[in-house]
Amino acid sequence: MIPLLTMNTINHNLELPFAQIQEFCQRWHITEFALFGSVLRDDFRPDSDIDVLVTFDPQFQRSLSETIQMRQELETLFGREVDLIVKTAIVKSENWLRRQHILESAQVIYASRDRIPDGYCNF
Repeated sequence: MIPLLTMNTINHNLELPFAQIQEFCQRWHITEFALFGSVLRDDFRPDSDIDVLVTFDPQFQRSLSETIQMRQELETLFGREVDLIVKTAIVKSENWLRRQHILESAQVIYASRDRIPDGYCNF
């Protein structure tokens, strides 16, 4: 598992704890962790929430309570509210405008080794 850094596109007002994100993803069987929304734009404020888009290992089954626990862990990690969105739900969404906006704007900051897109630098 390798963290992906795209610091030039992530708002400078947010420090990303990459080691903790990597551990979180490995523990919860997340193969891709991306940010989208205001955290990537100039309108990100101290009271803004963080929009997170995750892809799970297809072998991993999670319950609703585990999904809530993941969101709470991310809120503790980032120190602010988090909207946790599962990528498969967005891909299947009938709201094509929302789907397109999220999928086109999301910036991957972590991917398991087999999910690293071309053009990313890994450390």
